[in-house]
Amino acid sequence: MNRDQVAELLQRFGVTPTSQRLDVGQAILSRPQHLSADQIISAVEASGSRVSKATVYNTLNLFCERGLLRTVNVDPARQFYDPTTSNHHHFYNEDTGELVDIAPDAIEFKRMPELPAGTQASGVEVVMRIRNTTSR
Repeated sequence: MNRDQVAELLQRFGVTPTSQRLDVGQAILSRPQHLSADQIISAVEASGSRVSKATVYNTLNLFCERGLLRTVNVDPARQFYDPTTSNHHHFYNEDTGELVDIAPDAIEFKRMPELPAGTQASGVEVVMRIRNTTSR
């Protein structure tokens, strides 16, 4: 996705396409992938731009609020940003730190728990933690 396409996408979701938002958008929205904020900062810097950590986090939060991204929390200290916002699941490799999509129809639920009173389900997301089988 080129810069003009990212700008068009941002506008479609009600986000003003500033230079820094375009830089962050190109890094994360250009293809299906899972990146941490630090990886996004590295990608922006590798493209020749400079951006502060605070700006990246603010931009990612805005993108999530507007529906351009979703977050995937794999543990309390590790969060990925995912431009595939439709329902799907993930494998998280604890050895490599890689997050990989699982198709939503690849997992079947035979039974779901009863929801607490006064609530409704807004989605189900499975993160399967895996490890390499090779000895360490």
